[in-house]
Amino acid sequence: MNITGSETLIRSLLAEGVNTIFGYPGGAIMPVFDALYDFKKEINHVLVRHEQGAVHAAQGYARVSGKTGVALVTSGPGATNAITGITDAMMDSTPLVVISGQVASFLLGSDAFQEADVISLTQPITKWTYQIRRPEDIPWAVSRAFYIAASGRPGPVMLDIARDAQLNKCDYSYKKTDFLRSYKPLSEPELDKIELAAEIINSAKKPLALVGQGVILGNAEEELLAFLEKADIPFGSTILGLSAMPTDHPLNNGMLGMHGNVSPNMKTNECDVLIAIGMRFDDRVTGNLATYAKQAKVIHFDIDLAEMDKNVKTTVKVLGDVKETLPLMTNFLEKKSHTDWKTEFKPYDKTEFDCVIKEELFPESGDIKMGEVINKVTEATQNKAICVTDVGQNQMMASRYFKYTQSRSMVTSGALGTMGFGLPASIGAKYGAPDRTVCLFVGDGGIQMTIQELGTIMEHNVDVKIILLNNSWLGMVRQWQELFFNERYSETQMHNPDFIKIADAYNIKGKKVTQREELDDAIAEMLSHKGAYLLEVQVEAKGMVYPMMPAGSCVTNIMLGEGRTIQNAK
Repeated sequence: MNITGSETLIRSLLAEGVNTIFGYPGGAIMPVFDALYDFKKEINHVLVRHEQGAVHAAQGYARVSGKTGVALVTSGPGATNAITGITDAMMDSTPLVVISGQVASFLLGSDAFQEADVISLTQPITKWTYQIRRPEDIPWAVSRAFYIAASGRPGPVMLDIARDAQLNKCDYSYKKTDFLRSYKPLSEPELDKIELAAEIINSAKKPLALVGQGVILGNAEEELLAFLEKADIPFGSTILGLSAMPTDHPLNNGMLGMHGNVSPNMKTNECDVLIAIGMRFDDRVTGNLATYAKQAKVIHFDIDLAEMDKNVKTTVKVLGDVKETLPLMTNFLEKKSHTDWKTEFKPYDKTEFDCVIKEELFPESGDIKMGEVINKVTEATQNKAICVTDVGQNQMMASRYFKYTQSRSMVTSGALGTMGFGLPASIGAKYGAPDRTVCLFVGDGGIQMTIQELGTIMEHNVDVKIILLNNSWLGMVRQWQELFFNERYSETQMHNPDFIKIADAYNIKGKKVTQREELDDAIAEMLSHKGAYLLEVQVEAKGMVYPMMPAGSCVTNIMLGEGRTIQNAK
Protein backbone atom coordinates (compact mmCIF):
# COMPACT_ATOMS: atom_id res chain seq x y z
CA MET A 1 0.00 0.00 0.00
CA ASN A 2 1.20 3.49 -0.85
CA ILE A 3 -0.36 5.60 1.89
CA THR A 4 0.27 8.72 3.95
CA GLY A 5 2.49 8.67 6.99
CA SER A 6 -0.58 9.35 9.12
CA GLU A 7 -2.36 6.24 7.89
CA THR A 8 0.91 4.36 8.25
CA LEU A 9 0.95 5.34 11.92
CA ILE A 10 -2.62 4.18 12.52
CA ARG A 11 -2.02 0.85 10.78
CA SER A 12 1.19 0.38 12.74
CA LEU A 13 -0.67 0.94 16.02
CA LEU A 14 -3.29 -1.60 14.95
CA ALA A 15 -0.50 -4.07 14.19
CA GLU A 16 0.60 -3.68 17.82
CA GLY A 17 -2.90 -4.50 19.06
CA VAL A 18 -3.80 -0.95 20.07
CA ASN A 19 -7.55 -0.36 20.38
CA THR A 20 -7.65 2.60 22.78
CA ILE A 21 -5.86 5.95 22.54
CA PHE A 22 -6.09 8.93 24.88
CA GLY A 23 -5.39 12.22 23.18
CA TYR A 24 -6.01 15.82 22.24
CA PRO A 25 -5.73 17.23 18.69
CA GLY A 26 -3.83 20.28 17.46
CA GLY A 27 -2.29 21.71 14.33
CA ALA A 28 0.89 19.64 14.13
CA ILE A 29 -0.88 16.33 14.77
CA MET A 30 -4.01 17.11 12.75
CA PRO A 31 -3.12 14.82 9.81
CA VAL A 32 -3.03 11.84 12.20
CA PHE A 33 -6.42 12.75 13.64
CA ASP A 34 -7.73 13.04 10.09
CA ALA A 35 -6.50 9.51 9.34
CA LEU A 36 -7.98 8.30 12.63
CA TYR A 37 -11.39 9.41 11.34
CA ASP A 38 -11.44 6.39 9.01
CA PHE A 39 -10.57 3.90 11.76
CA LYS A 40 -13.26 4.67 14.35
CA LYS A 41 -14.42 1.05 14.43
CA GLU A 42 -10.92 -0.28 15.04
CA ILE A 43 -9.57 2.32 17.49
CA ASN A 44 -11.45 4.07 20.26
CA HIS A 45 -9.98 7.54 20.73
CA VAL A 46 -10.81 9.08 24.11
CA LEU A 47 -10.80 12.87 23.89
CA VAL A 48 -9.43 14.20 27.18
CA ARG A 49 -9.47 17.83 28.30
CA HIS A 50 -5.72 18.31 28.84
CA GLU A 51 -2.63 16.50 27.59
CA GLN A 52 -1.50 15.72 31.13
CA GLY A 53 -4.81 13.92 31.51
CA ALA A 54 -4.12 11.93 28.34
CA VAL A 55 -0.88 10.53 29.70
CA HIS A 56 -2.26 9.81 33.18
CA ALA A 57 -5.24 8.06 31.59
CA ALA A 58 -2.86 5.99 29.47
CA GLN A 59 -1.01 5.13 32.69
CA GLY A 60 -4.19 3.97 34.39
CA TYR A 61 -5.06 1.89 31.35
CA ALA A 62 -1.63 0.27 31.27
CA ARG A 63 -1.49 -0.44 34.99
CA VAL A 64 -4.74 -2.41 35.14
CA SER A 65 -4.69 -4.03 31.69
CA GLY A 66 -1.03 -5.02 31.49
CA LYS A 67 -0.88 -3.53 28.00
CA THR A 68 1.09 -0.55 26.73
CA GLY A 69 -0.84 2.70 27.06
CA VAL A 70 -0.93 5.15 24.16
CA ALA A 71 -1.30 8.94 24.26
CA LEU A 72 -1.52 11.24 21.23
CA VAL A 73 -0.79 14.97 21.51
CA THR A 74 0.22 17.91 19.37
CA SER A 75 3.48 19.86 19.25
CA GLY A 76 4.73 22.63 21.53
CA PRO A 77 2.45 23.01 24.55
CA GLY A 78 0.76 19.71 23.75
CA ALA A 79 4.04 17.88 24.17
CA THR A 80 5.21 19.92 27.16
CA ASN A 81 1.87 19.39 28.92
CA ALA A 82 2.54 15.66 28.65
CA ILE A 83 5.90 15.81 30.41
CA THR A 84 4.57 15.39 33.97
CA GLY A 85 2.78 12.19 33.03
CA ILE A 86 5.76 10.87 31.11
CA THR A 87 8.03 11.50 34.10
CA ASP A 88 5.51 9.78 36.37
CA ALA A 89 5.43 6.76 34.05
CA MET A 90 9.22 6.57 33.92
CA MET A 91 9.56 6.61 37.69
CA ASP A 92 6.80 4.04 38.19
CA SER A 93 7.90 1.77 35.30
CA THR A 94 4.66 2.11 33.34
CA PRO A 95 4.78 1.07 29.65
CA LEU A 96 3.60 3.94 27.44
CA VAL A 97 4.04 5.11 23.86
CA VAL A 98 3.45 8.86 23.72
CA ILE A 99 3.17 10.30 20.22
CA SER A 100 3.51 14.01 19.58
CA GLY A 101 3.11 16.02 16.42
CA GLN A 102 5.95 18.30 15.39
CA VAL A 103 6.39 21.15 12.95
CA ALA A 104 7.47 20.23 9.42
CA SER A 105 11.05 18.98 9.18
CA PHE A 106 12.19 21.96 7.11
CA LEU A 107 11.05 24.28 9.93
CA LEU A 108 12.88 22.46 12.72
CA GLY A 109 15.16 24.79 14.64
CA SER A 110 13.52 27.96 13.31
CA ASP A 111 11.36 28.64 16.38
CA ALA A 112 8.30 27.96 14.28
CA PHE A 113 4.81 28.32 15.74
CA GLN A 114 4.29 25.68 18.47
CA GLU A 115 7.76 24.22 18.03
CA ALA A 116 9.48 22.74 21.08
CA ASP A 117 12.61 20.63 21.31
CA VAL A 118 10.74 17.52 22.39
CA ILE A 119 13.76 15.26 21.99
CA SER A 120 15.91 17.21 24.44
CA LEU A 121 13.00 17.65 26.84
CA THR A 122 12.04 13.99 27.03
CA GLN A 123 15.31 12.08 26.68
CA PRO A 124 15.96 12.10 30.46
CA ILE A 125 12.44 10.88 31.28
CA THR A 126 11.94 8.10 28.73
CA LYS A 127 13.46 4.75 27.82
CA TRP A 128 13.75 5.96 24.23
CA THR A 129 12.92 9.14 22.34
CA TYR A 130 12.92 9.39 18.56
CA GLN A 131 12.00 12.06 16.04
CA ILE A 132 10.49 10.86 12.76
CA ARG A 133 11.06 13.03 9.69
CA ARG A 134 10.15 10.58 6.90
CA PRO A 135 6.93 8.56 6.52
CA GLU A 136 8.80 5.35 5.69
CA ASP A 137 10.42 5.46 9.15
CA ILE A 138 7.10 5.37 11.01
CA PRO A 139 6.55 1.57 11.08
CA TRP A 140 10.19 1.02 12.03
CA ALA A 141 9.93 3.50 14.92
CA VAL A 142 6.53 2.32 16.18
CA SER A 143 7.66 -1.30 16.22
CA ARG A 144 10.73 -0.45 18.27
CA ALA A 145 8.78 1.88 20.54
CA PHE A 146 6.36 -0.84 21.64
CA TYR A 147 9.13 -3.37 22.09
CA ILE A 148 11.23 -1.02 24.20
CA ALA A 149 8.29 0.28 26.27
CA ALA A 150 7.04 -3.16 27.31
CA SER A 151 10.20 -5.26 27.55
CA GLY A 152 12.59 -5.56 30.45
CA ARG A 153 11.81 -2.91 33.04
CA PRO A 154 8.86 -1.16 31.37
CA GLY A 155 8.65 2.57 30.81
CA PRO A 156 7.57 5.36 28.46
CA VAL A 157 8.78 5.95 24.92
CA MET A 158 8.31 9.23 23.03
CA LEU A 159 7.82 9.47 19.26
CA ASP A 160 7.90 12.98 17.78
CA ILE A 161 6.55 13.02 14.20
CA ALA A 162 7.18 15.93 11.87
CA ARG A 163 4.10 17.20 10.06
CA ASP A 164 5.46 16.50 6.58
CA ALA A 165 6.20 12.91 7.62
CA GLN A 166 2.50 12.61 8.45
CA LEU A 167 1.39 14.04 5.08
CA ASN A 168 3.85 12.46 2.65
CA LYS A 169 3.31 8.96 1.29
CA CYS A 170 5.28 5.74 1.47
CA ASP A 171 4.90 2.03 0.78
CA TYR A 172 3.57 0.43 3.96
CA SER A 173 4.77 -2.79 5.52
CA TYR A 174 5.13 -3.73 9.17
CA LYS A 175 7.39 -6.07 11.08
CA LYS A 176 7.21 -6.49 14.83
CA THR A 177 10.43 -6.08 16.77
CA ASP A 178 11.60 -8.84 19.07
CA PHE A 179 15.32 -8.07 19.14
CA LEU A 180 17.53 -4.99 19.09
CA ARG A 181 21.29 -5.44 18.94
CA SER A 182 21.96 -2.44 21.15
CA TYR A 183 19.28 -3.22 23.72
CA LYS A 184 19.29 -6.18 26.07
CA PRO A 185 16.20 -5.99 28.31
CA LEU A 186 16.70 -9.36 30.03
CA SER A 187 19.64 -11.16 31.55
CA GLU A 188 20.02 -14.91 31.70
CA PRO A 189 19.50 -16.18 35.26
CA GLU A 190 22.72 -17.05 37.05
CA LEU A 191 22.08 -20.41 38.68
CA ASP A 192 25.09 -20.14 40.97
CA LYS A 193 23.65 -16.91 42.43
CA ILE A 194 20.22 -18.51 42.78
CA GLU A 195 21.67 -21.55 44.56
CA LEU A 196 23.65 -19.32 46.91
CA ALA A 197 20.57 -17.24 47.71
CA ALA A 198 18.56 -20.42 48.32
CA GLU A 199 21.18 -21.66 50.79
CA ILE A 200 20.90 -18.41 52.72
CA ILE A 201 17.10 -18.56 52.75
CA ASN A 202 17.12 -22.23 53.81
CA SER A 203 19.31 -21.41 56.79
CA ALA A 204 17.30 -18.34 57.81
CA LYS A 205 15.50 -18.28 61.14
CA LYS A 206 13.81 -14.92 60.60
CA PRO A 207 13.30 -14.27 56.87
CA LEU A 208 11.30 -11.30 55.62
CA ALA A 209 10.28 -10.58 52.02
CA LEU A 210 9.61 -7.15 50.54
CA VAL A 211 7.23 -7.37 47.58
CA GLY A 212 7.33 -4.66 44.93
CA GLN A 213 5.57 -3.80 41.68
CA GLY A 214 8.08 -5.89 39.72
CA VAL A 215 6.02 -8.94 40.62
CA ILE A 216 2.94 -7.39 39.00
CA LEU A 217 4.82 -6.08 35.96
CA GLY A 218 6.30 -9.56 35.47
CA ASN A 219 2.94 -11.31 35.91
CA ALA A 220 4.65 -13.40 38.57
CA GLU A 221 1.96 -13.48 41.24
CA GLU A 222 1.61 -17.28 41.17
CA GLU A 223 5.36 -17.75 41.22
CA LEU A 224 5.64 -15.42 44.20
CA LEU A 225 2.91 -17.30 46.06
CA ALA A 226 4.66 -20.63 45.56
CA PHE A 227 7.97 -19.15 46.69
CA LEU A 228 6.60 -17.55 49.86
CA GLU A 229 4.45 -20.48 50.90
CA LYS A 230 7.13 -23.14 50.41
CA ALA A 231 9.61 -21.26 52.60
CA ASP A 232 6.88 -19.85 54.89
CA ILE A 233 8.18 -16.29 54.56
CA PRO A 234 6.16 -13.35 55.92
CA PHE A 235 6.18 -10.27 53.72
CA GLY A 236 5.32 -6.60 53.42
CA SER A 237 4.56 -4.71 50.21
CA THR A 238 5.56 -1.42 48.69
CA ILE A 239 2.70 0.89 47.79
CA LEU A 240 2.86 -0.16 44.12
CA GLY A 241 3.14 -3.84 45.02
CA LEU A 242 0.12 -3.90 47.33
CA SER A 243 -2.28 -5.90 45.16
CA ALA A 244 0.24 -8.56 44.08
CA MET A 245 -1.07 -10.78 46.87
CA PRO A 246 -4.51 -10.87 48.52
CA THR A 247 -4.72 -8.62 51.56
CA ASP A 248 -5.98 -11.47 53.76
CA HIS A 249 -3.20 -13.93 52.92
CA PRO A 250 -1.77 -15.19 56.24
CA LEU A 251 1.79 -14.24 55.26
CA ASN A 252 0.78 -10.69 54.32
CA ASN A 253 1.77 -8.13 56.95
CA GLY A 254 0.71 -5.02 55.05
CA MET A 255 2.46 -2.01 53.64
CA LEU A 256 6.07 -0.93 54.07
CA GLY A 257 7.39 2.55 54.51
CA MET A 258 6.68 5.97 55.93
CA HIS A 259 2.97 5.40 56.58
CA GLY A 260 3.12 1.63 56.38
CA ASN A 261 2.22 -0.98 58.93
CA VAL A 262 4.26 -1.23 62.08
CA SER A 263 5.20 -4.91 62.06
CA PRO A 264 6.94 -5.19 58.65
CA ASN A 265 8.82 -1.95 59.30
CA MET A 266 9.98 -3.06 62.73
CA LYS A 267 10.86 -6.56 61.57
CA THR A 268 13.01 -5.12 58.78
CA ASN A 269 15.56 -4.35 61.47
CA GLU A 270 15.07 -7.68 63.25
CA CYS A 271 15.08 -10.21 60.41
CA ASP A 272 18.20 -12.22 59.58
CA VAL A 273 17.51 -12.44 55.83
CA LEU A 274 15.81 -9.67 53.86
CA ILE A 275 14.50 -10.69 50.43
CA ALA A 276 13.60 -7.80 48.13
CA ILE A 277 11.50 -8.86 45.13
CA GLY A 278 10.94 -6.41 42.29
CA MET A 279 11.41 -3.28 44.38
CA ARG A 280 14.03 -0.54 44.42
CA PHE A 281 14.55 0.38 48.09
CA ASP A 282 12.94 3.79 47.79
CA ASP A 283 13.78 6.26 50.55
CA ARG A 284 10.15 6.27 51.70
CA VAL A 285 10.57 2.55 52.41
CA THR A 286 14.04 2.52 53.91
CA GLY A 287 14.26 5.74 55.87
CA ASN A 288 17.86 6.32 56.97
CA LEU A 289 20.03 3.90 54.99
CA ALA A 290 22.74 4.05 57.65
CA THR A 291 20.43 2.20 60.06
CA TYR A 292 18.46 0.07 57.59
CA ALA A 293 18.56 -3.74 58.02
CA LYS A 294 22.22 -3.76 59.00
CA GLN A 295 21.78 -7.10 60.79
CA ALA A 296 20.38 -8.89 57.75
CA LYS A 297 21.78 -10.66 54.74
CA VAL A 298 20.09 -9.04 51.74
CA ILE A 299 18.94 -10.89 48.63
CA HIS A 300 17.68 -8.67 45.82
CA PHE A 301 15.56 -9.96 42.92
CA ASP A 302 15.26 -7.38 40.15
CA ILE A 303 15.18 -7.06 36.38
CA ASP A 304 17.26 -3.88 36.36
CA LEU A 305 20.96 -4.12 37.18
CA ALA A 306 21.01 -0.37 37.89
CA GLU A 307 18.89 -0.96 41.02
CA MET A 308 21.31 -3.52 42.47
CA ASP A 309 23.42 -2.03 45.28
CA LYS A 310 22.16 1.45 44.37
CA ASN A 311 20.72 2.14 47.81
CA VAL A 312 21.08 -1.03 49.87
CA LYS A 313 24.15 -3.22 49.58
CA THR A 314 23.19 -6.80 48.80
CA THR A 315 24.62 -10.14 49.82
CA VAL A 316 23.33 -11.83 46.66
CA LYS A 317 21.98 -10.21 43.51
CA VAL A 318 19.44 -12.26 41.52
CA LEU A 319 19.19 -10.47 38.20
CA GLY A 320 16.39 -11.28 35.78
CA ASP A 321 12.64 -11.46 35.26
CA VAL A 322 11.08 -12.60 38.54
CA LYS A 323 8.64 -14.81 36.61
CA GLU A 324 11.69 -16.85 35.65
CA THR A 325 13.99 -16.43 38.65
CA LEU A 326 11.41 -17.03 41.40
CA PRO A 327 10.48 -20.59 40.32
CA LEU A 328 14.15 -21.42 39.81
CA MET A 329 14.74 -20.28 43.37
CA THR A 330 11.73 -22.19 44.67
CA ASN A 331 13.14 -25.43 43.27
CA PHE A 332 16.15 -25.06 45.56
CA LEU A 333 14.15 -24.15 48.68
CA GLU A 334 13.42 -26.49 51.53
CA LYS A 335 9.90 -26.67 52.91
CA LYS A 336 9.95 -24.57 56.07
CA SER A 337 7.75 -23.45 58.94
CA HIS A 338 8.56 -20.19 60.72
CA THR A 339 5.73 -20.21 63.24
CA ASP A 340 7.66 -18.63 66.11
CA TRP A 341 9.01 -15.85 63.86
CA LYS A 342 5.59 -15.05 62.43
CA THR A 343 4.17 -14.89 65.95
CA GLU A 344 6.58 -12.06 66.74
CA PHE A 345 4.68 -9.78 64.31
CA LYS A 346 1.43 -10.02 66.26
CA PRO A 347 2.25 -7.76 69.25
CA TYR A 348 3.15 -4.96 66.84
CA ASP A 349 -0.08 -5.54 64.91
CA LYS A 350 -2.08 -5.33 68.13
CA THR A 351 -0.35 -2.12 69.20
CA GLU A 352 -1.04 -0.55 65.81
CA PHE A 353 -4.68 -1.58 65.93
CA ASP A 354 -5.18 -0.30 69.47
CA CYS A 355 -3.33 2.99 68.97
CA VAL A 356 -4.23 3.87 65.37
CA ILE A 357 -6.52 1.60 63.37
CA LYS A 358 -9.35 1.20 65.86
CA GLU A 359 -9.97 4.93 66.13
CA GLU A 360 -9.45 5.57 62.41
CA LEU A 361 -11.79 2.87 61.12
CA PHE A 362 -14.33 2.59 63.91
CA PRO A 363 -14.71 5.98 65.63
CA GLU A 364 -17.63 6.29 68.01
CA SER A 365 -18.01 10.05 67.72
CA GLY A 366 -16.56 13.17 66.16
CA ASP A 367 -16.09 14.04 62.53
CA ILE A 368 -15.96 11.43 59.79
CA LYS A 369 -12.48 10.04 59.26
CA MET A 370 -10.82 9.23 55.94
CA GLY A 371 -9.97 5.71 57.00
CA GLU A 372 -13.52 4.78 57.92
CA VAL A 373 -14.78 5.99 54.52
CA ILE A 374 -12.18 3.91 52.68
CA ASN A 375 -12.89 0.87 54.84
CA LYS A 376 -16.63 1.11 54.20
CA VAL A 377 -16.12 1.45 50.44
CA THR A 378 -13.77 -1.52 50.14
CA GLU A 379 -16.09 -3.70 52.21
CA ALA A 380 -19.09 -2.62 50.14
CA THR A 381 -17.24 -3.80 47.01
CA GLN A 382 -16.28 -7.13 48.66
CA ASN A 383 -12.68 -5.96 48.27
CA LYS A 384 -12.90 -6.62 44.52
CA ALA A 385 -12.71 -3.07 43.16
CA ILE A 386 -9.79 -1.27 41.56
CA CYS A 387 -8.46 1.41 43.90
CA VAL A 388 -7.18 4.57 42.21
CA THR A 389 -5.81 7.38 44.34
CA ASP A 390 -4.57 10.89 43.96
CA VAL A 391 -1.65 12.04 46.13
CA GLY A 392 -1.65 13.15 49.76
CA GLN A 393 -3.47 11.93 52.83
CA ASN A 394 -6.15 10.34 50.65
CA GLN A 395 -3.42 8.26 48.99
CA MET A 396 -1.83 7.05 52.20
CA MET A 397 -5.16 6.25 53.83
CA ALA A 398 -6.36 4.36 50.76
CA SER A 399 -3.08 2.46 50.59
CA ARG A 400 -3.41 1.48 54.22
CA TYR A 401 -7.07 0.52 54.35
CA PHE A 402 -8.26 -0.57 50.92
CA LYS A 403 -8.18 -4.36 50.52
CA TYR A 404 -7.40 -6.50 47.51
CA THR A 405 -8.43 -9.91 46.23
CA GLN A 406 -6.79 -9.75 42.80
CA SER A 407 -3.72 -8.24 41.21
CA ARG A 408 -3.53 -4.97 39.23
CA SER A 409 -6.00 -3.37 41.62
CA MET A 410 -3.91 -0.47 42.94
CA VAL A 411 -3.28 2.55 40.70
CA THR A 412 -1.42 5.45 42.28
CA SER A 413 1.47 7.80 41.59
CA GLY A 414 4.27 6.28 43.61
CA ALA A 415 7.72 7.71 43.00
CA LEU A 416 6.79 11.12 41.57
CA GLY A 417 3.78 11.75 43.82
CA THR A 418 1.80 13.67 41.20
CA MET A 419 -1.22 15.56 42.51
CA GLY A 420 -3.88 15.52 39.80
CA PHE A 421 -2.98 11.96 38.79
CA GLY A 422 -6.09 10.33 40.21
CA LEU A 423 -9.02 11.60 38.13
CA PRO A 424 -7.57 10.95 34.65
CA ALA A 425 -5.92 7.70 35.81
CA SER A 426 -9.30 6.42 36.97
CA ILE A 427 -10.68 7.05 33.48
CA GLY A 428 -7.88 5.01 31.95
CA ALA A 429 -8.33 2.28 34.55
CA LYS A 430 -11.99 1.90 33.61
CA TYR A 431 -11.08 1.55 29.93
CA GLY A 432 -8.42 -0.98 30.88
CA ALA A 433 -10.82 -3.06 33.00
CA PRO A 434 -14.36 -2.16 31.86
CA ASP A 435 -16.00 -5.01 33.79
CA ARG A 436 -14.54 -3.99 37.16
CA THR A 437 -15.65 -1.31 39.61
CA VAL A 438 -13.19 1.59 39.72
CA CYS A 439 -13.10 3.64 42.92
CA LEU A 440 -11.11 6.86 42.98
CA PHE A 441 -10.08 8.39 46.30
CA VAL A 442 -9.08 12.03 45.88
CA GLY A 443 -8.63 15.12 48.03
CA ASP A 444 -10.05 18.58 47.49
CA GLY A 445 -6.61 19.81 46.41
CA GLY A 446 -5.75 17.08 43.93
CA ILE A 447 -9.10 16.95 42.20
CA GLN A 448 -8.87 20.63 41.28
CA MET A 449 -5.57 20.07 39.46
CA THR A 450 -7.24 18.00 36.74
CA ILE A 451 -10.93 18.66 37.43
CA GLN A 452 -11.49 19.43 33.74
CA GLU A 453 -11.38 15.67 33.10
CA LEU A 454 -14.93 15.52 34.44
CA GLY A 455 -15.67 16.62 30.88
CA THR A 456 -14.04 13.43 29.58
CA ILE A 457 -16.16 11.38 31.97
CA MET A 458 -19.29 13.20 30.79
CA GLU A 459 -18.59 12.89 27.07
CA HIS A 460 -17.63 9.23 27.15
CA ASN A 461 -19.94 8.15 30.00
CA VAL A 462 -17.09 6.65 31.99
CA ASP A 463 -18.43 4.77 34.99
CA VAL A 464 -16.00 5.75 37.74
CA LYS A 465 -16.92 6.17 41.39
CA ILE A 466 -15.22 9.30 42.74
CA ILE A 467 -14.90 9.53 46.51
CA LEU A 468 -13.82 13.06 47.35
CA LEU A 469 -12.37 13.22 50.87
CA ASN A 470 -12.79 16.92 51.57
CA ASN A 471 -11.04 18.41 54.59
CA SER A 472 -10.56 21.91 53.10
CA TRP A 473 -6.80 21.60 53.52
CA LEU A 474 -3.81 20.42 51.57
CA GLY A 475 -3.81 17.71 54.17
CA MET A 476 -0.42 16.06 53.90
CA VAL A 477 1.46 19.37 53.72
CA ARG A 478 -0.59 20.60 56.68
CA GLN A 479 0.34 17.45 58.62
CA TRP A 480 4.04 18.14 58.08
CA GLN A 481 3.54 21.79 59.04
CA GLU A 482 1.87 20.67 62.25
CA LEU A 483 4.55 18.15 63.16
CA PHE A 484 7.72 19.77 61.89
CA PHE A 485 7.04 23.49 61.27
CA ASN A 486 5.49 24.58 64.59
CA GLU A 487 1.93 24.63 63.21
CA ARG A 488 2.76 27.47 60.83
CA TYR A 489 0.07 26.68 58.28
CA SER A 490 1.47 28.54 55.29
CA GLU A 491 -0.84 28.41 52.23
CA THR A 492 -2.44 25.05 52.98
CA GLN A 493 -6.02 25.90 53.91
CA MET A 494 -8.35 25.66 50.93
CA HIS A 495 -11.40 27.77 50.08
CA ASN A 496 -13.27 25.34 47.89
CA PRO A 497 -16.11 25.54 45.37
CA ASP A 498 -19.34 23.57 45.52
CA PHE A 499 -18.12 20.30 44.06
CA ILE A 500 -21.60 18.81 43.75
CA LYS A 501 -22.72 21.75 41.61
CA ILE A 502 -19.64 21.29 39.43
CA ALA A 503 -20.41 17.59 39.03
CA ASP A 504 -24.01 18.45 38.16
CA ALA A 505 -22.78 20.85 35.47
CA TYR A 506 -20.98 17.88 33.93
CA ASN A 507 -24.15 15.76 34.24
CA ILE A 508 -22.50 13.59 36.90
CA LYS A 509 -24.70 12.53 39.80
CA GLY A 510 -23.35 13.49 43.20
CA LYS A 511 -24.05 13.69 46.89
CA LYS A 512 -22.35 15.38 49.81
CA VAL A 513 -22.20 13.62 53.17
CA THR A 514 -21.47 15.46 56.39
CA GLN A 515 -22.91 13.05 58.97
CA ARG A 516 -21.64 9.56 59.79
CA GLU A 517 -25.20 8.21 59.81
CA GLU A 518 -25.55 9.05 56.09
CA LEU A 519 -22.40 7.29 54.96
CA ASP A 520 -23.52 3.68 54.46
CA ASP A 521 -26.59 4.59 52.40
CA ALA A 522 -24.59 7.08 50.32
CA ILE A 523 -21.95 4.47 49.48
CA ALA A 524 -24.62 1.95 48.54
CA GLU A 525 -26.31 4.53 46.29
CA MET A 526 -22.99 5.38 44.63
CA LEU A 527 -22.10 1.76 43.89
CA SER A 528 -25.56 0.87 42.58
CA HIS A 529 -25.77 3.92 40.32
CA LYS A 530 -25.23 3.22 36.62
CA GLY A 531 -22.61 5.71 35.53
CA ALA A 532 -20.18 8.10 37.12
CA TYR A 533 -20.85 9.30 40.65
CA LEU A 534 -19.19 11.89 42.88
CA LEU A 535 -19.50 11.17 46.58
CA GLU A 536 -18.11 14.10 48.54
CA VAL A 537 -17.48 13.30 52.19
CA GLN A 538 -16.71 16.08 54.62
CA VAL A 539 -13.97 14.53 56.75
CA GLU A 540 -12.23 15.85 59.83
CA ALA A 541 -10.31 19.02 59.03
CA LYS A 542 -7.04 18.17 60.74
CA GLY A 543 -6.87 14.40 60.57
CA MET A 544 -3.44 12.77 60.69
CA VAL A 545 -2.03 9.76 58.87
CA TYR A 546 -0.40 7.47 61.40
CA PRO A 547 1.77 5.49 61.80
CA MET A 548 4.46 7.79 60.47
CA MET A 549 8.18 7.35 60.07
CA PRO A 550 9.67 10.87 59.83
CA ALA A 551 11.63 11.45 56.64
CA GLY A 552 15.27 10.42 56.95
CA SER A 553 14.85 8.67 60.28
CA CYS A 554 15.36 5.03 61.18
CA VAL A 555 12.74 2.63 59.83
CA THR A 556 11.84 1.71 63.43
CA ASN A 557 11.32 5.34 64.50
CA ILE A 558 7.55 5.13 64.21
CA MET A 559 5.12 7.74 65.47
CA LEU A 560 1.68 6.48 66.47
CA GLY A 561 0.11 9.82 67.39
CA GLU A 562 0.56 12.83 69.65
CA GLY A 563 3.77 12.09 71.53
CA ARG A 564 3.29 8.34 71.21
CA THR A 565 5.86 6.15 69.50
CA ILE A 566 6.04 2.40 69.05
CA GLN A 567 8.70 2.33 71.77
CA ASN A 568 6.54 4.01 74.43
CA ALA A 569 3.14 2.65 73.35
CA LYS A 570 1.34 0.79 76.09
